[in-house]
Amino acid sequence: MTTTKDLDKQARDILKQNDRGGYTIPTKGLYPYQWNWDSAFAALGFAQFDIERAWQELETLFTAQWDDGMVPHIVFHQSDPGYFPGPDIWGGTGPVPSSGITQPPIAATMAHLIYQLDPQKGEPHMRALYPKLRAWHDWFMQWRLDQGAVYITHPWEAGRDNTPEWDAPMERIDPANVGEYERRDTQHVDGSMRPTKFDYDRYIWLVQMGKRLNWNQPQLRVENPFQVADPTMTFTLLRAQRDLLALGEALGLNINGLADDILRLESGAQSLWNPELQSFDARDVRTGEWANCVSNASFLCWYAGIDSPEQSAQLERVLSQVKYGVPSHDPASPKFDGRRYWRGPTWAIMNQLIGLGLEEMNHPLAEKLRATTRDLIAAHGFAEYFDPTDGSPAGGKAFTWTAAVWLSWANKAEGGNNGRD
Repeated sequence: MTTTKDLDKQARDILKQNDRGGYTIPTKGLYPYQWNWDSAFAALGFAQFDIERAWQELETLFTAQWDDGMVPHIVFHQSDPGYFPGPDIWGGTGPVPSSGITQPPIAATMAHLIYQLDPQKGEPHMRALYPKLRAWHDWFMQWRLDQGAVYITHPWEAGRDNTPEWDAPMERIDPANVGEYERRDTQHVDGSMRPTKFDYDRYIWLVQMGKRLNWNQPQLRVENPFQVADPTMTFTLLRAQRDLLALGEALGLNINGLADDILRLESGAQSLWNPELQSFDARDVRTGEWANCVSNASFLCWYAGIDSPEQSAQLERVLSQVKYGVPSHDPASPKFDGRRYWRGPTWAIMNQLIGLGLEEMNHPLAEKLRATTRDLIAAHGFAEYFDPTDGSPAGGKAFTWTAAVWLSWANKAEGGNNGRD
């Protein structure tokens, strides 16, 4: 029988195996580079047994920060022809070859959690990272707000690539001139678990447009047809600003403007409340239309410090329909697909972010979510994501962020040692 101690060791081994010397890849083959929010989770995982390595993970990520403050979603530290689209397709303009878009800003929150584990060791690292985190957050506040909510310019930015929330704005894109390309993701994973060609054509069309515009934010604001105010980005940035304010106060650093940013984002979060759906929802910036989707991102409100009785009722309803965690899309929806990426599967990382928020607000469902995530990983391993109805693993295997979730949060359900030797 596999014990908690066995699983702790397996999780630590996955982080070590995916370590490429200062940064961690999500998994071998499918994702051979450093991904932004993956690394933030990896850092928290490493912090449970090697805190200096945890800080190194975040510091390496920020070596790719652009002059305008943006931190890219992929950093191409070394060449790997097995991945598409690579740095030549993106044409990033940062100091390290990278993509031209960003990802959910959870790094400040993870840095705060790591700092709290050992403030003495963490202080010099945090002092060095703080202005870089601030510059990234300022970039969002300058370029990506609509009614105070954060909007995305590519489905990959939200980290939830093919969620039904993007279906309508994606349909308006005509990718006729995208040209021929060869996908590499389906060479590593069954295509039934990945986005369709319909989606991928539009992903690449948006990348080509960004490269043509040299990733100029004012021009993208005018020309990009895909602009969606997103719960993931809005809630994660709101939480990140709260964490940055707390760190700045603790270390006596510049906090000017952060309180105002938080108020602005709180107002923006309310602009994502869909009264008919009775849920936080994505909103098309171009048309003002709602996505009319209850997704796992809808439940990040508590993580952002926003309570909602109506969203609690939605969470209770959704959890009653599946066995394992929060599905990425409403199981009652005709678009639900339990094994296709962000159209239904449960993700340990989203369970953790939602769970952290629930715990901080003493929500009655907090422990249930942690326990079901723990049971899921214990029974089905460290996969990229899982079918929420039966727990069957899907996507990549030996996945960094699932191992990190186990070490930093999930195994606390039965008093695990959080990966410490």
